[in-house]
Amino acid sequence: MGEKVRAAIIGGSGYGGGELIRRLLAHPGIDLARVASIDSIGEPISSVHLSLEGQTDLKFEALSPSEAATGMDVVFLGLPHKVSAQAVPQIMATNARIIDLSGDFRLRDAEQYKRYYGATHPCAQYLDGAFVYGLPELNRSAIRTARYVASPGCFATTIELALLPLAKAGLLSGGVEVVGITGSSGSGIAPAAGTHHPTRSVNLRTYKPLDHQHIPEITQTLNLAGARDLSLSFVPVSAPLSRGIFATSFAHIDADVAPDSIRALFVDQYKNEPFVRVPARRLPEVAAVKGTNYAEVGLTIGDVQNGKRLVACFCATDNLIKGGAGQAIQSMNIMFGFDEKTALSDTGGWP
Repeated sequence: MGEKVRAAIIGGSGYGGGELIRRLLAHPGIDLARVASIDSIGEPISSVHLSLEGQTDLKFEALSPSEAATGMDVVFLGLPHKVSAQAVPQIMATNARIIDLSGDFRLRDAEQYKRYYGATHPCAQYLDGAFVYGLPELNRSAIRTARYVASPGCFATTIELALLPLAKAGLLSGGVEVVGITGSSGSGIAPAAGTHHPTRSVNLRTYKPLDHQHIPEITQTLNLAGARDLSLSFVPVSAPLSRGIFATSFAHIDADVAPDSIRALFVDQYKNEPFVRVPARRLPEVAAVKGTNYAEVGLTIGDVQNGKRLVACFCATDNLIKGGAGQAIQSMNIMFGFDEKTALSDTGGWP
């Protein structure tokens, strides 16, 4: 192997940043050179990410985006929505590639961005074509040659993987209903009412029903993949988990499509994908993928009603890994010609 790829992380003190750091440190082709943050400046990485005690001498640094990116081959942005967009033009002025984990460059429509993220996009000129949407199972070829990647959201990844086989076959159209259950780490590292243990640990509650910011991202992605006039109704639910997403999507398929053909679509779509499993003897479970970059996909096919066959599509992921840092590293591996599974192939524990 030649010289290592030099990488920096901007926004490294959150949960997603911790997963990026952990896996990049273990990557044989990466030199993680800088971790920028607005918190814990000058403190060791392990002061925040306790599992990294003794694993690195890196410290959190107060760096501007251009300072963090100078001399780097790739920069990971672990910044909040609306903050990331402010940093991108400075990084583009350097020679570094960008993998952005925020939602700032996933949408192509500036009006949709304003509607769901509550702000006018500061550099809308980059929304249509500058960034490749980083879902490897759909856009692997485009990621390979990309300079800038917008890594998908956690709910979006999970729901898209569940429905992608139907979309690519042209069978997904009209209304789709989704219920997605998520763990508390998806709300970020800062304590809040929604993550407070005494209530979260004994509770189920919805938030942003029918109005979640991943709705236009999912609709856009599946329509580009082959769905027709997709309309998504999505209800997210907070669950007493620290990690994990379980999404159930209800699709209505033309009655003349045979159940065996529908099942075959899922097996064929994912048979060569390194990180998507279609279990043969069970349906997906969060505990089977927690702590890993793997997604599990499955389906149950119902009877025909009113000329349509109901298909319940399931997907389980770890929101911080396949739904976040791991998928970003998967895209990086593709961009720089590494084996796609490098630093990501661990299978986690059970249970």
